[in-house]
Amino acid sequence: MVSLRKVPGAHQHPNLPGKVKVEEDVNSKAVPVDQETMPTIIQTVKEDLGELKKFYNITLSPTRFQKVEHYLEKKLEELSNITFGKLNQAGQVDYALLNNYLKSSLQRLRSDKVKDDEVLKLVGSFAFIIIELFEARQRIQKLDFQEVAALFTRADNSARDLKQAISSGIFRGKIERTIAYRTAYKLEELSSVLRDWHNFYLGYEPLYSWWVSQPYATFQENLSILIACIQTDLVGFDDSVKDPIIGEPIGRDGILADLDFEKIAYSPEELIHIGEMEYQWCEVEAKKASCEMGYGSDWRKALEHVKNMYVGPGQQIYGIHDLAIEATNYVKDHDLVTVPEIAETWRMLMISPERQKANPFFLGGNTMQVSYPTDKMSHEDKLMSMRGNSIPLSRSTVFHELIPGHHLQFHMIKRHRPYRRIFDTPFWMEGWALYWEFILWDKGFPGTPENRIGMLFWRMHRCARIIFSIKFHLGEMTPQECIDFLVDKVGHERATATGEVRRSFNGDYSPLYQAGYMLGALQLYALRAEVLQSGQMTEKEFHDKVLHENEMPIEVLRALVRNFPIDPDFRPSWKFYEKN
Repeated sequence: MVSLRKVPGAHQHPNLPGKVKVEEDVNSKAVPVDQETMPTIIQTVKEDLGELKKFYNITLSPTRFQKVEHYLEKKLEELSNITFGKLNQAGQVDYALLNNYLKSSLQRLRSDKVKDDEVLKLVGSFAFIIIELFEARQRIQKLDFQEVAALFTRADNSARDLKQAISSGIFRGKIERTIAYRTAYKLEELSSVLRDWHNFYLGYEPLYSWWVSQPYATFQENLSILIACIQTDLVGFDDSVKDPIIGEPIGRDGILADLDFEKIAYSPEELIHIGEMEYQWCEVEAKKASCEMGYGSDWRKALEHVKNMYVGPGQQIYGIHDLAIEATNYVKDHDLVTVPEIAETWRMLMISPERQKANPFFLGGNTMQVSYPTDKMSHEDKLMSMRGNSIPLSRSTVFHELIPGHHLQFHMIKRHRPYRRIFDTPFWMEGWALYWEFILWDKGFPGTPENRIGMLFWRMHRCARIIFSIKFHLGEMTPQECIDFLVDKVGHERATATGEVRRSFNGDYSPLYQAGYMLGALQLYALRAEVLQSGQMTEKEFHDKVLHENEMPIEVLRALVRNFPIDPDFRPSWKFYEKN
C-alpha cells in the first residue's frame, strides 16, 4: 500500500492522508538589487509571478495565496532598498510603476481572499480535498490510493449533503447572490482541475484505476449537480433565460482602489459626469449629421439608415480589408505616426456564432477577427449582426483594431521596452485606439454624414460604458438595466447590447476596463494638446513616443513625456478634463 510521503512538522490538511510539505519561501534571501537594472528587476517579477501562479494554479488554494503574498511583500522590501534618487528618469518611472504594481497586486490578492474565504465557508469540506490532492501531484508525492478513494467518498457525501441543504431552502436569503455566483465559478474551476488530476494517473497507476476510478466518477457527477443547484437556487438562474449575466460588483471602495492603481484623480461620481458630458457632445454632433442626411434632429432615424448600409452575405471580409488599407494609408500620407512595413502584415479570422454572443463586433490586435452572420444563425440574428456591423459602423472599428490602433500597438510594445507589458492598463491600451477616433474626427476623416454617424455611434458607446460600468460596480444598475441603457441611449441592437454587457461583466475584464476606453482617450487627447502647444514635439513624435514607452497609467506617461518630477509612491493629481 502506497501512502503520501510523511514530512515531520510540515503543514497538513486534516482530510489528506500523510503530510504535505510546504517548500521554503521563494526568494527568501534578498537579491542585491543595487547591482541590477530596473528592467531586469521588472522582468524577474513578471516571470517569477508567472511561474508561481502556474505551479499553484488553483485560485482558492491557501498555499497559493501565501506564496504570492510573501513574494509580493519581499519584492516591495527589496524595492525599498534601491536609492531612488540615483536612478535616471526612465529608472524612476520604472520604480514608480513597479511600486504601484506590487502594492496594487497585494491589495487585490487580499481582497480576492476575503471573497474566496466566503466561498470556502460553504464548500471547504470537499474543496480542500481537491486542492491538497492536486498540489500533492504537483510535488509528485506518492499517494495511498485506497485512502484517496475514501477521501472521494467523503467528499461526495459532503457535496450531496450541501446540495440537499441548498435545495431545502436553508441558505435562501443568507448567501449573497454574488458570493453564490463566485462559488459556482470556483467549483467549475475545481472540477476542471480535478479532471486534469484524474487523467494524470488514469491508466498509468494500476492501483489508481482499481481504487479511485469509480469514486472519482461519482464525485464528479455530483459536483456537477451541485454546481447546477447553486446556480439555480442561490444565484437565481432561470431556465427561461439562457446564459444570464450576473457579474460581481466591487463597490465604491473597490473602484477607488482601482482608480488609485490607474492614477486617476477623479471620484466615481465625477467620472460618470464626464461620461454624461461627452455623451451630450456626441448627441449634438449626431443631430448635425442627421440634419444633413434629411432626418432633421432625429439622429436615431439617421442611425437606422446607417445600420442598413451593410454588405451582402460573404462580402464583409472584402469591405473590412478595404477599410483597413484606407486608414493605414491615411495616417501614413499625413505623417501622423510611424508605421513599419512589417506592421502592415496582419491576418483576418472569423468569429464563431457562439463567440459572437459576447463579442458581437470586431476584435483585433495581431489578427482582425470579423463578426458577421453564418448560414446556421437564425434570420433575426443574421439581420442583427449585419445591421450592427454595417460599413459606416465598421469604419472606425477597423482602424481601432488595426492601424493606427491595437495592431500597431502590439507591434511596437513587443519591440520597445517590452518588460513594461506587466503594467498593462486599458487606459493606455484601449485609450490609444479610441484616441485615434478623436484625432481622425478632428482631421475630417469621416467625410460623409453617414460615416460621422457611424463614428459617433461608437463614441456614444464609449461614453455609455463609463456610465453603466461604474454604476454597475456601485450597485446602482443591474445587467439588464445596462442592456436597456445601451439600446435606449446609444441605439444598439438588443443582441449586440446583451453581448457588450456580458463581455463587460463575465469576469474576463477588470472592473474599470470599459471606462478605460473613453477616459484613456481623453487623457491622451489632453496630453497631446499640452505637448503640441508647448512645441516640445511634433504630432508624429508624440505618437511614436507614446508607443515606444509601452504600457503604463497615462498620468505617469505624462510625467515622463513632460519631464516632470517622479515620486517613488506616485500619487495622481492631474485634472485632464476641462469641460463643465
